[in-house]
Amino acid sequence: MAKLVSLISGGIDSPVAAYLMLHQGVEIIAVHMDNRPFTDEKNLHKAMNLIRHLQHLTQRPIKTYVVPHGPNHIAFARNCERHLHCLFCRRMMYRIAERIAEKEGAVGILTGESLGQVASQTLQNLMVENLVIRIPVVRPLIGMDKVEIIDIARRIGTYEISTLPGLCCTIVPKKPATAARAGDILGEEQKLDLRVLIEKSLEGMYVLDPEAL
Repeated sequence: MAKLVSLISGGIDSPVAAYLMLHQGVEIIAVHMDNRPFTDEKNLHKAMNLIRHLQHLTQRPIKTYVVPHGPNHIAFARNCERHLHCLFCRRMMYRIAERIAEKEGAVGILTGESLGQVASQTLQNLMVENLVIRIPVVRPLIGMDKVEIIDIARRIGTYEISTLPGLCCTIVPKKPATAARAGDILGEEQKLDLRVLIEKSLEGMYVLDPEAL
């Protein structure tokens, strides 16, 4: 059975993407990037509730990792151009997810990204983000609009969980880049010790049973 590492936030899109691939018979390993202190514990609880709901829907266990991502945000904010912050964030998430995929024998990464859902989610930016990994990124929602995604979320019962109160990421720039160039990103990332950031994230990572929260 094919296996994917699924990035699961507490939002609407990622659990829908996970459900669609689970429905196709794909096994997923869930990864929640914990953005505290730039979000709150409610988002962790929402993510675990969503994964638990997906387990109940599919009658299949989902191994779940929680990765501390807040320190990475601090490093980006202190050292790099603010308008590129979302790209640094996602490139780091991909790098970490790829390492987890290697550990778990997964063939790719699964995300809830779709074009234009947020200002920085453009084809140009997605291309720049993909450059940091060797495995494919599966985006089953890429051509859907928000109404279509919400319709599926309501049908499978994740919408009510995703829309529970929770603090959205507070470090998102006011004007995120929409057409980033790879050279600009690489130049900024040279200000960071990426290897250390990745290793510290993996060292702080832990497995959490969604049924335990």
